[in-house]
Amino acid sequence: MTTILRLDASARKARSLTRTLSTSFINHWLEADPTVRIIERDVGTNPPSFITEDWIAAVFADPADLTPDQQALVAESDELIEEVERADIIVIASPMYNYGMPAHLKAWVDQVVRINRTFTFDLARGDQPLRPILSGKTLVSLTSWGEFGFGRGEANEHANHLTTHLQTVSKYLGVDDIHHIGIEYQEFGDERFAASKAKASADLQMMVSRLASRAADQSAA
Repeated sequence: MTTILRLDASARKARSLTRTLSTSFINHWLEADPTVRIIERDVGTNPPSFITEDWIAAVFADPADLTPDQQALVAESDELIEEVERADIIVIASPMYNYGMPAHLKAWVDQVVRINRTFTFDLARGDQPLRPILSGKTLVSLTSWGEFGFGRGEANEHANHLTTHLQTVSKYLGVDDIHHIGIEYQEFGDERFAASKAKASADLQMMVSRLASRAADQSAA
């Protein structure tokens, strides 16, 4: 049985393009597989805590030596990591804010990319001491951009610090396979915006069909 972690990062509710995409993703998957398990995490309206000096000390300490206060301090991180561990597919729906990910989403990343939980660190490995612990997961990033041309080889590629950041940290979420669908031209509101939304909707439906079929084949194997 497939488990999907749906993560919404937009501060908007009613007018959010990325929430529309993530809702469509889930609805299409439910049509293909009504037995799918869905974990919902809305960091846009319920952001995780920012990490602190005390939090850092706690996660670098021996778990057996944690005080009750330290255990409480990392409890939120433990819960978020457990959701990632349970997921086969991680759906991150996020707009680009000021050319990067929203602070809400960055707070989540900082809580789950954690030493000895999602990665190990060993200087005996030389200049690449970090190694992911989790593996075998699929990331689907669903994005919206007020401008356009942030793809590879396009005019604003240099300013895309959203999907590139997600791609970089994804290996520490156990991701081996990445898919992306985005909507552009939001601030222009012209025919290009309408076309981008229509294409994203069509592409998303086809992507869900492929991923759900693959998941069914893997379950049957």
